[in-house]
Amino acid sequence: MDAFSHRLLPGERLIWDGAPATGVVFTARDAFLIPFSALWLGFVIFWIVGVLTHGGGAFALFGVLFLVIGLFFTIGRFALDAWLRGGTRYGLTDRRILIVRTRPSTDFTSIELDRLPQIRVSERPNGTGTIRFGQPASLFNFGGSGLSVWTPSLDPTPQFIAIGEPRRVFDLIQSTAQQGSR
Repeated sequence: MDAFSHRLLPGERLIWDGAPATGVVFTARDAFLIPFSALWLGFVIFWIVGVLTHGGGAFALFGVLFLVIGLFFTIGRFALDAWLRGGTRYGLTDRRILIVRTRPSTDFTSIELDRLPQIRVSERPNGTGTIRFGQPASLFNFGGSGLSVWTPSLDPTPQFIAIGEPRRVFDLIQSTAQQGSR
């Protein structure tokens, strides 16, 4: 409640609030991204070793940049995503969807229930899931999606990422939106 108490409109009431799961969260995209990042990292290491064994020591420094990128793709993106999710809270009121992020800076998203875009819920066998408010960015839309391809918490599409009981929350959003439209 503290995350939203000063953001509620007069007469507005908080119905549900929650937070994303902590730790590493895998997505369907990781079926492609993990092998890709492992190949990237493997190639970079192979290239650096090849350059060093053939006497191109200073030229190997060029490969260090690609090594750092490969390490981010392989490991760092999971740490960044977990850190960003650690500073995120979700809320549903009788009027709006609310998302507050406090990392790396404070960001507040509000979606009026009577103006909801397409809503999609996805569930995992462990009972967590994601509710997305809008169309997902394509994995191969590299020009417009930036790091959101690699880090779900940076996706510009509003969503409740890795929440518990996503179907129940989805149903609660649907019923609250229907009540508000009457």
